Amino acid sequence: MAYDLIIVGSGPGGYVAAIRASQLGMKVAIVERENLGGICLNWGCIPTKALIKSAQVFEYIEHAADYGIKVAKPEIDFPAMVQRSRGVADGMSKGVNFLMRKNKIEVIDGTGKLIRGKKVEVTDADGKATTYAAENIIIATGARARPLPNLPIDGKKIIGYREAMTLTDQPKRMVVIGAGAIGTEFAYVYSSIGTEVTVVEYAPEGLVPREDADVSKELTKLYKKKGIKVLANTGVESVDTTGDVIKVTAKDRKSGKDVVIECDVVLSATGVAPNTQNIGLEDLGIEMIRDLIKVDERYRTNVPGVYAIGDVVEGPALAHVASAEGITCVEGIAGLEPEAIDYNNIPGCTYCVPEVASVGYTEAMAKEEGYELKVGKFPFSASGKASAAGVKEGFVKLIFDAKYGELLGAHMIGANVTEMIAEVVAIRKLETTGHELIKTVHPHPTMSEAIMEAAAAAYGEVIHL
Repeated sequence: MAYDLIIVGSGPGGYVAAIRASQLGMKVAIVERENLGGICLNWGCIPTKALIKSAQVFEYIEHAADYGIKVAKPEIDFPAMVQRSRGVADGMSKGVNFLMRKNKIEVIDGTGKLIRGKKVEVTDADGKATTYAAENIIIATGARARPLPNLPIDGKKIIGYREAMTLTDQPKRMVVIGAGAIGTEFAYVYSSIGTEVTVVEYAPEGLVPREDADVSKELTKLYKKKGIKVLANTGVESVDTTGDVIKVTAKDRKSGKDVVIECDVVLSATGVAPNTQNIGLEDLGIEMIRDLIKVDERYRTNVPGVYAIGDVVEGPALAHVASAEGITCVEGIAGLEPEAIDYNNIPGCTYCVPEVASVGYTEAMAKEEGYELKVGKFPFSASGKASAAGVKEGFVKLIFDAKYGELLGAHMIGANVTEMIAEVVAIRKLETTGHELIKTVHPHPTMSEAIMEAAAAAYGEVIHL
């Protein structure tokens, strides 16, 4: 049972690496303890977007009169909404299964553990262990929800993202702890379908605190307008789950005052922790950086023949990052000379409504780096396409280096901006200047025109403001 490559974990890092390795002529096996596609396809990226779409459709129908359409008052079928989400995830997982067969990749069901001698021990559901050998091994075991020490997830009253996708009953009141992408997306879903939502965020910025300050401020304002309570600069002190009603005690970090929030369920969305425990790393002497695996630019660990990609290494814990790392890693193993990933040109997307997308430096980061800036902002309220579609919220903000015209960063909030951000990633990759972007003719009417207009605004040439 010897292979050229064994990959432990079949998420968007693992399965993509497996396919690329097969394309390059390697004999490949992939080890998965649960479902092909990992967290992203089964419990993360894909099913959450299905829930978001259901919530968005419900909002469309509720505001149908705004578009000149009369409909009966809609009702939420919460179990059917969850069932649709699970069906989408199942379909995607089956698609990965097809890709494994198509590329002649052996799928080994069970929990993998690295052992000395370039081997992986796989224990199946019945407890039977089988050992497999490979010239190369990639660790792609992903991550899980990171609970706060004073907020243990019990799966019923205090839940993580997995339980939030599969609740049997819609809660009347929910407290979301953490205002990053996961917390913000679930806050939108549940609030849109009628749940009373309170978001508690430790950082003072408010929602999506790692985004540019203007975006964070705008999304926080829009969420409050939707009726979502946002408690920024607030830390959770304790959660009392002993009664029928859950009581969350939080402290305002500025005033020092406590606030008690009553709810039916608490969603802990305070980030993820890498799955680096109990997979044999200590036995092999693999070097770590805190709880992450230390790797070089080709994702090699300090142990020859052992590699690591995705959420178990330093860098953004994003599906597209894991996929890119998997391809780069495998091409290096095959003896090619892959270009190193530019981690300053990785797009980040939050799929709430309105959507948030960004790449590169925030304005504050660019100033800290000592750049002299030209900053342009174009609101969607001035966009003909946004007005026609009834989605005038948000803006595009571009940050340029005043000296050379380099696009340092882009920050967007609005409808479909998670699709629009790819243009900016390509622009940065190609080192396109601000003036070149202004002279790139964009189709009208489109939301993407806002990118050209924001560039023009930075240089004092904007037409539609």
